[in-house]
Amino acid sequence: MRHLTLLLAAAAAVLSIASAYADLGDQLAKLLPDDGAAEDLFGHSVAISGATAIVGAPYDDDNGIDSGSAYLFEISDPANPTQLLKLLPDDGATHHDFGVSVAISGATAIVGADRDDDNGNASGSAYLFDTASGQQIAKLLPNDGAMNDRFGISVAISGSTAIVGALLNDDDGTNSGSAYLFDISDPKNPVQIAKLLPNDGAANDQFGTSVAISGAIAIVGAYFDDDNGESSGSAYLFDSTTGRQLSKLLPDDGAEGDQFGASVAISGATAIVGVPFDDDNGSGTGSAYLFDTTTGRQIAKLLPDDGAAFDNFGNFGISVGISGATAIVGAYHTDDNGIWSGSAYLFDTAAGQQIAKLLPNDGAEFDTFGISVAISGATAIVGAHWNNDNGDLSGSAYLFDAAVAPGKCPWDLDGSGSVGAADLLSLLVSWGPCKGCPADFDGNGTVGASDLLALLANWGPCPR
Repeated sequence: MRHLTLLLAAAAAVLSIASAYADLGDQLAKLLPDDGAAEDLFGHSVAISGATAIVGAPYDDDNGIDSGSAYLFEISDPANPTQLLKLLPDDGATHHDFGVSVAISGATAIVGADRDDDNGNASGSAYLFDTASGQQIAKLLPNDGAMNDRFGISVAISGSTAIVGALLNDDDGTNSGSAYLFDISDPKNPVQIAKLLPNDGAANDQFGTSVAISGAIAIVGAYFDDDNGESSGSAYLFDSTTGRQLSKLLPDDGAEGDQFGASVAISGATAIVGVPFDDDNGSGTGSAYLFDTTTGRQIAKLLPDDGAAFDNFGNFGISVGISGATAIVGAYHTDDNGIWSGSAYLFDTAAGQQIAKLLPNDGAEFDTFGISVAISGATAIVGAHWNNDNGDLSGSAYLFDAAVAPGKCPWDLDGSGSVGAADLLSLLVSWGPCKGCPADFDGNGTVGASDLLALLANWGPCPR
């Protein structure tokens, strides 16, 4: 009778654990603007902070052809999102591409317009908005902006500091690139803190193609840097208060043409860097790397379980994101729902393991789902800027459940990502009284029949 009770308890525990992860990776909602139209490319850029999401539509035409816009959504209930506001700059004009990049932190959003022409054709700009009112607060321009710098191609914000990339700036040679830090503690009167240039910048590195910031650390990608071969790529860490370069990030296995640094993100002491043309799973399959920002050391290399040639996993601009122990990586050229329908993947950053693959419920060929991604807490957002719901290339974005609780796969005792013979052997070696043993799944101080049943019930690959 005692053994039967233990077996029933173990079964209940298994069901309880399974139900806790049933929703991981599930689509919660699809975002479409109230006034979406053909060729807006809504979803080209996305960002999320707490209960607010922002989506860029750089080819919207409210202020002229391809003038661009961005939209704010209330997502406190991510299964029932509400469009709050449409953001338009006070001086929007034709071909400014406002919305090419977006970011949000608390009550402030930043939107890039890399083809604005205040400092010459395609010199670029960025704008700050109040997320509560939708009012433009300020326009950011660099002190030394020049024609074709493309300032605003990438933007990020953390608290009272914003960073803006200008990938075609020429300080270290033609198209060497730069990035700028701004103090926005008084958002109506932003102050440029520093211009970021790498210690070893060179022509055509395109430093600034991607930027991110978390607290006192900023990261900038230079995807055409040549340290590991032509266009192998790199990324740099900076002190966001002083502008001082802290370290240069390079992958352990970087190679020519990988374009490491095409996308970057950072959360606390962990940074993620996208590499769209890494070839581990075939030509152009892509990868992403995790780094410790305090040491600059590579932590892990992320690869999808089903990577294939030309998936471009970790693709350009804003196709990686990280929040706490969960990372997201877009792969907009995967073919699950047709050619270039796209996908995205969630990873556990502690283990470097894939935990879910994200696919939209209505995915279709050429949607390019995964062109942009972001994550905040338990919610992820993925852009599909060639989706056609509001006309050809009108675009869309999707919200997904990204909630991951501790102990997702406790039966995987060797951390291999799968429950198998090695885990069974570890359990058998620990059999009997064993307080605090990893194999004591039911926590009763003894490794026994109930723990064995739990392990066997979860045999095979860990839940994704």
